[in-house]
Amino acid sequence: MSMKILLSSLLLLTILSLPLAAQHEGHQQHQQKQQQDTTQHLQQASQQHGQMQHQGTPMSHAFSRNLPMTRNASGTGWLPDESPMYGNMFHAREWMFMLHYNVFFRYNKQDVFEKGQRGDTQFDVPNWFMLMGQRPVGARGLFRFSAMISLDPLTVGGNGYPLLFQTGETYNDQPLIDRQHPHDLFSELSIGYTHMLSSEADIFLYLGYPGEPALSNVAFMHRPSALNNPDSPLGHHWQDATHITFGVATLGFRYRNLKIEGSSFTGREPDEQRYDFDKPRFDSRALRLTYNPSPQWSLQASTAYVKSPESIEPDEDVYRSTASVLYGKKLAGDDHFWTTTLNWGYNWVDANHKEHSVLLESNLQRNTYALYARYEWLQKSAEELGFEEDEFGHDAIFGIHALTVGANRQLLKIGTVKTHLGAQLSIFRGDSDLHPYYGSLPLSAQLYLRLFPTAMMP
Repeated sequence: MSMKILLSSLLLLTILSLPLAAQHEGHQQHQQKQQQDTTQHLQQASQQHGQMQHQGTPMSHAFSRNLPMTRNASGTGWLPDESPMYGNMFHAREWMFMLHYNVFFRYNKQDVFEKGQRGDTQFDVPNWFMLMGQRPVGARGLFRFSAMISLDPLTVGGNGYPLLFQTGETYNDQPLIDRQHPHDLFSELSIGYTHMLSSEADIFLYLGYPGEPALSNVAFMHRPSALNNPDSPLGHHWQDATHITFGVATLGFRYRNLKIEGSSFTGREPDEQRYDFDKPRFDSRALRLTYNPSPQWSLQASTAYVKSPESIEPDEDVYRSTASVLYGKKLAGDDHFWTTTLNWGYNWVDANHKEHSVLLESNLQRNTYALYARYEWLQKSAEELGFEEDEFGHDAIFGIHALTVGANRQLLKIGTVKTHLGAQLSIFRGDSDLHPYYGSLPLSAQLYLRLFPTAMMP
């Protein structure tokens, strides 16, 4: 495993060096001017909710020529307009391209004092890379594509990384428990087309294989309030686990700052073969309503029928409901932002399996350092946590609390690549029946080196 991680790390560094090579020597002055122009246009868009211009190329939202780019999120979701954007921008004629990425070289120890039986320790490299492109089509059209990959299968491993109380998906046909599954190599390959009905109204179509249906708020990997935290939320499979769906079609309509959209998608979560393309089924459906009342806020509510999400429980369907509030505030100074997410998710399987999850996370970004926190409360069944029926009963439900606090600070900046050294602590509290297995207050710790692009706003 150590040789695999080493080779994968070299591959990651090679990928990250590509934006730097493109800006070498004679291109430095052009790149500086491009960044200044981009900053000016992003500010204008945030204030006017209009489109931005760079050398005649529209730089708008991916699904509207009349919304700011800063509202872009995962899938067809919305962020607050005052959200930060991290990435590298490139132009080719009428095309605009953006490269995003997030990489953590991490030491992770769950249950530091070994008070329970379920902790584990691992060095790994969670990561993702995303390339987006868009161009106008005629006077009213807008075409976009998105490609996202993750090298998790190499740098994290098939059984994922240790995370107390986490559940979901499988490894070697066994459920992953107290571990977060790796993401697929191909995490998104999608296209979209938007037709402008007027400056205040759009209709759009999104197709992904894989892609993300109109369910829940922005996936945690793309939320500004979560970008500094290497861990997936414990409520991931109650809220945004459908962000990688092998087969999704979404049709949506926007009027001003209100959007309604519906999706047909594959309910089955990705299988443990992380390099392939799963069978598209289009057996599930979702409906989402989103409203941005001001540049600082984005609200959404959604509901879905998810057909047979877990391969080990093929006869178990889930009715999922979510609601969320996202806040983003641009502060004085370069790359100074405050972002917060409040998210609720609810899974209903039958009368004995009704489980809630609540997440509250916040991030203070101050250019060279960040402070962040995440609190979660959720319910998980004895079966999900791997207990036999005779231990607690098949229908036993446990409440779980988790609090994470973390900080990081810039060590190095080379071109548009920033390197931050960070650490975080997590403390968990399960119901008293779980204390013999987890301890009463298990503590986890992580130390990491984060690589990510600079902000595209001051």
